[in-house]
Amino acid sequence: MQAEIYDKVSLETNGVKYEGTLMPSQTDRIVLKLKNGYNIGIKKESASLKLLDKKEEKISHTETGRAEKNKNKKEKLPNISILSTGGTIASKIDYRTGAVTSQFSADDVLSAIPELEEIANYNCRMIYSILSENMRPSYWVELARAVYEEIKNGADGVIITHGTDTMMYTAAALSFMIETPVPIVLVGSQRSADRPSSDNAMNAICAAKVATSNIAEVCVVMHGSTSDEFCYIHRGTKVRKMHTSRRDAFQSINARPIGRVEYPSGEIKMLSPFVKRGEKKLAINDKLESKCALIKYITGASNESLLFHSGSGYKGIVIEGTGLGHVSTEWIPLIKTVTDAGIPVVMTSQCINGRVCDRVYDTGRDILKAGAIESEDMLSEVALVKLMWVLGQTKDIEKVTAMMHTNIAGELTRSTRS
Repeated sequence: MQAEIYDKVSLETNGVKYEGTLMPSQTDRIVLKLKNGYNIGIKKESASLKLLDKKEEKISHTETGRAEKNKNKKEKLPNISILSTGGTIASKIDYRTGAVTSQFSADDVLSAIPELEEIANYNCRMIYSILSENMRPSYWVELARAVYEEIKNGADGVIITHGTDTMMYTAAALSFMIETPVPIVLVGSQRSADRPSSDNAMNAICAAKVATSNIAEVCVVMHGSTSDEFCYIHRGTKVRKMHTSRRDAFQSINARPIGRVEYPSGEIKMLSPFVKRGEKKLAINDKLESKCALIKYITGASNESLLFHSGSGYKGIVIEGTGLGHVSTEWIPLIKTVTDAGIPVVMTSQCINGRVCDRVYDTGRDILKAGAIESEDMLSEVALVKLMWVLGQTKDIEKVTAMMHTNIAGELTRSTRS
């Protein structure tokens, strides 16, 4: 019998024998996934292939399958909704291209990680199947409405699987748009599910623990170290991806994490105050003004970039300035022109830690006189998302300023650690 894709096979080349799963390939090589999870490619003309076992037929997740699954729900376990948007946690290698692609649904994630079913019962919905660089503000609104609907229908917590690259933007957007009486947990992975070093299973299990906990906030749950020891629970408005590929890429900025989930015990250790389950009533305010820009100031930069954005229909501008929140003195008259036109300008800092303070140097004081709004200790991306949300509520510049200085979802802290 001839071997087919996904069959278990034995492959011999140059006197060396390998066993594994036959994978798709559009090259002159046979691709084999070994038992340790790694792939090898062997030239077809130098390999001898032998069938060991036929592939197992996968059961599709039809409505009938879901109904059958629901029969097996455990009455004493909480009910958690998993909303999938794609990303690496819902990805695997596409052997047509050799690249990682978003292909799994929330149901697939659940099937791949059976430990999850010991923690809760689940309702799975696919909202999107995209890599997170393709996320946009209109998608945040749709996602917020889906989360609201799940909680309104009785979910004890919500898990959102999401790509890591823009997870911090989505977490901030949901933090401002939804007041929640239950946990809303964003989770992703740095490495795809079919890699032996994948962090998807541990992150998902820790996220499920948080989704059933007493933490009623929007938070991000990701690896806390490079080893499989624990995950941190980051507040949705205080988290940033700080490394391109490390498993512990996510860190809380200007604040301690809410807590950490020990692995594999699942014990949650609290590290800072948080909103508790049931303290708030469910509410949604999903109006956003997406026409906002984030401009990074660089040495010698012309103020033409500010002029361009103010003249291109943008309703709000965030400037990522230097140090305490500065730009060249040449920018200051134009900041005043923009704010006089009713377009709010928010000053943030390129420094990751610390807070903006434009009262120390003359330049900063002049920036404030020109009408700029200090962002205090908000991250630039959080300030951008908050400005979108605030402008969805009001266009009055005084009210915008007041709301930007009001702590809505833990984005502002009274003091910042040095």
